[in-house]
Amino acid sequence: MARKTAPTITQDELYPPADPPREDLDDARVLDLDVEQESPFLRAQKRVSVRRGSLPRKTAVRVTWAAILAAVLLLGSIATAAAYHYGEHSWRFRVESSDDIEVTGLDSVTKSQVMEVMGGDIGRNIFFIPLAERQTQLEQIPWVESASVMRFVPNRIKVEIHERTPIAFARVGSKILLVDKGGTLMELPPPGKKKFSFPVILGMNPGEPLSTRSPRMRIYNDLVSQLDSSGAHFSQELSEVDLSDPEDVKILTDDPGGAVLVHLGSSDYLDRYKIYKTHLEEWRQQFEKLESVDLRYDRQIIVNPDFEGAAKQPALPLRVTKAAMSAGVKPAALVAQQSLSAKPLSTAKPATKPVPKKVAKKPRATAKTTAAVTRRAPANTAKTATTTPAKPGAARSGKPSPEITRNQEPQ
Repeated sequence: MARKTAPTITQDELYPPADPPREDLDDARVLDLDVEQESPFLRAQKRVSVRRGSLPRKTAVRVTWAAILAAVLLLGSIATAAAYHYGEHSWRFRVESSDDIEVTGLDSVTKSQVMEVMGGDIGRNIFFIPLAERQTQLEQIPWVESASVMRFVPNRIKVEIHERTPIAFARVGSKILLVDKGGTLMELPPPGKKKFSFPVILGMNPGEPLSTRSPRMRIYNDLVSQLDSSGAHFSQELSEVDLSDPEDVKILTDDPGGAVLVHLGSSDYLDRYKIYKTHLEEWRQQFEKLESVDLRYDRQIIVNPDFEGAAKQPALPLRVTKAAMSAGVKPAALVAQQSLSAKPLSTAKPATKPVPKKVAKKPRATAKTTAAVTRRAPANTAKTATTTPAKPGAARSGKPSPEITRNQEPQ
């Protein structure tokens, strides 16, 4: 079978050629089309360049704040210097007179004593007054326990004084002074200004340091504390207290029937004083003259152990006596009297006699004077009766029992 021939389609006809590029298109558009046809996954997009400064941002902020702070400090320094210069030379800050110095808390301290310290600052600039130095100088005044000095603009000074609290009189040489609980001595207040009711402490010497007086005052504080602990306020009955011997505290009572010297030892002051109070009237009836009682010994009481040979204190000057009486010293302590620190002429122990055991077992508060009497005669009379002497160690051991030994004048 014959094959029908027909015209064939050429390659060019089947796939016509693309239009030739137009010459009027600019190169920039061609480049843009090429960029759009590129896949973003083939290469990174172009970064936009940013112009950076010479310092990081945080550093720049810090530098800015530092500059502001430096400027503020500079201005503050200039203002301070100007204010200091003004305050240094201005008349407004000058203490003109004593009226610009306010003083509070004065009772026994006089304003003249304060002005002796602060008076040199009159006419001085308030900012140049050494407050700490003035405080130290004020505390050197015996009556001043503590002081504070403050300045107030423009030209005022305020001084606050805290005075010491006296607790007793003290005889030091030929003077009567006041003393506080720590042992600081103070002059008596002006006559008629204030009156106290204290006993007079003996045993303090002129010129001794505070470290020596302080232990004695601890003994005195303990004595008063014990005597007043029961609520009876026995310390108000004391006229003098001798602290010269810490192992033998001696008191002189201010009794209407006559002053009596009582040896209390170094402990149990209240118990021993109660024994004295219990038997006082009984002893006055038995003895023509009751001068002293020794309660130091264990299981015995010695009456009139200081009867003979007691030394006398030198009389106080009349001026001192008047000032002391005005301050409240009891008359019994002002008379030239028997020294509380005097020792008996005889060195032998007081003669005693053993006490029956059944009496020794009774409580001290209910004891009776059942012991045998031992008589001590004056130096120009008969000798003391022979008895068994007391043991030396008994003076410092335990509480005294109620048994009594009497040393009295011969009949």
